[in-house]
Order: sequence, then structure tokens, then C-alpha cells
Amino acid sequence: MLLDSLIDKAAQLRTNTVAVAAAEDLEVIEAVIAALEQNLAKFILFGDEEKIKSIFKEKHPNISDLNLKVVNADSNASAAELAVKAVFYKEANVLMKGNIPTNILLKAVLNKEYGLRTGNVLSHIAAFEVPGFNRFTIITDAAMNIAPDLEQKAQIIKNAVFIARSIGIDVPKVAPVAAVEVVNPAMQATLDAAALTVMNKRGQILDCIVDGPLGLDNAVSALAAEHKGIHSEVAGCADILLVPTIEVGNVLYKSLIYFANAKVGAVIAGAKAPIVLTSRSDSAESKLYSLALALCCATSK
Repeated sequence: MLLDSLIDKAAQLRTNTVAVAAAEDLEVIEAVIAALEQNLAKFILFGDEEKIKSIFKEKHPNISDLNLKVVNADSNASAAELAVKAVFYKEANVLMKGNIPTNILLKAVLNKEYGLRTGNVLSHIAAFEVPGFNRFTIITDAAMNIAPDLEQKAQIIKNAVFIARSIGIDVPKVAPVAAVEVVNPAMQATLDAAALTVMNKRGQILDCIVDGPLGLDNAVSALAAEHKGIHSEVAGCADILLVPTIEVGNVLYKSLIYFANAKVGAVIAGAKAPIVLTSRSDSAESKLYSLALALCCATSK
């Protein structure tokens, strides 16, 4: 199993510490317990100390033996600040979102004094294990950048390439997807895709192969690419699908989960440390996969 292999890889590292903001959430704590049981990392949990310990005692009575620390925070904003500061001061090297609105956590992440800014675009990267495919399908960006321009798309690719390389895809193949696979001046996504392809060929986007525009069908299906007469190093075997807008990414992300029963791990890249920014509706399993992905990326930095 592809995502399970990330858990195995993270278990071999054992050098990471995760700061969790507003950890008083059942599925977050279930993911933390699973990670602790497999010795994936140490944890510092920030939030309502009483609630956090109550959930732990219910789910794992041996809390005193676990490799974690609980720090009380009297509000979501305080929990976010403390968790981000833990990463800033190198007490932790992965940040994880708990039961807290995304905007509150990102406000702390972007704080000019203690935040995790690097000057790069922050982008959401999801690594899917799709039934019937024997490789990761990485989708970006389904949750952060609404309508990225060409420069932002280039940075989003660079973030995704870093993540892909950290999980063993040495030269990822990137498909900027569009509704068609030919350049159409009336369709900005095709113009950007063509420009990104040229930027890659001229060394402006490194460590990957970019080719587009490609339709989703001929990006992931060799048969579809053959039927359309598309000859490309990327067509039919794309590792990374760069979507043109957040709506496209969000619908594709949820379609894979709800229609294809795909499994996923996702992180935010582009900050000083990987950020596990799962939805509050995500399962404990998905949170664990996201955590494993982040831990693999943290060690690659």
C-alpha cells in the first residue's frame, strides 16, 4: 500500500516532533495515538489541557507512558500561537492543525515576528492512493490558492516537486491540466500550461518534467493519450496534476475520495516546516496519512 509505505518510512526516522494546535479533537488524538504507537514522532499538544487528557484517558489509559507533552492554551488563537512558536524556536519541526478554524492557524503561521514565512507561495499538496493505480497521484492546489497566476503556479509546482521527491519520486512528471490539450488563447489555463512547459525546458523549474496543457484523461491514462495521438514523457503517467483553480482541485479531490474510494494524505508546503492542515471532517486514518507525509517531508528539508 502506497500510503502505508509512508508510515513505514516515518517510523524509520523517529527524529521528528509535531506541534498540534487545538488538539482537543477525537480524531486528531486518535491519529496522534496511532502515530505514538508506531513511534513515528514526539508530540506537543496545545489546547484545552483537561479535554485533551480526558480524551487520551478514554482512548489510551497509559497516557503517562506516551512520548508527548500537553500544554494548556485558553483559546484557539493562543493554541495556534504557541504551536507555531514551537516550530519557530525549533522545539518541533512539523505543525498540525487540530480542532481550530484554518484562518486562525494561518494567521499565526503568517505572523511577521514568529511565523513560518519563507517568501514562497504556500500551497496544498495531496498525495492520493487511487484504486487501480500503482503510483501516487499528487493533486495541487485544492485548498489554498484560489486562482493562481503563472508565477504562483510555478511556485506551486516547485512545492509539489519537493514533496514528491521526499516520498521517493526522484523526477516527478507534472501535468498542468486544462479542459483541452491544445493551446487556446481564449483559455488562460492552456496558455499558462504552455508557459510552464517552456520554463521547465529552460531550467526555471527544476527536478521534474512538465508538459501541458493536458486533459485529465490523457494526463493519467496512456490509452487515452494514445487515442488522441499525444506523444509526451508526461502523458498517461503524470505524478503531479496541477489544477488551474481551487474549484477544479477541490472537486477532483473530493471526487476521488467519494466516488473512487481513494485514500489521501495532504500537507501545506512552502513554509519553514510542513503543515498538516486536514479538514475537521477528515477521518483519523486520513490525518495519520497526512502526518506521515509531513514527517517524511520534514526530514527531507
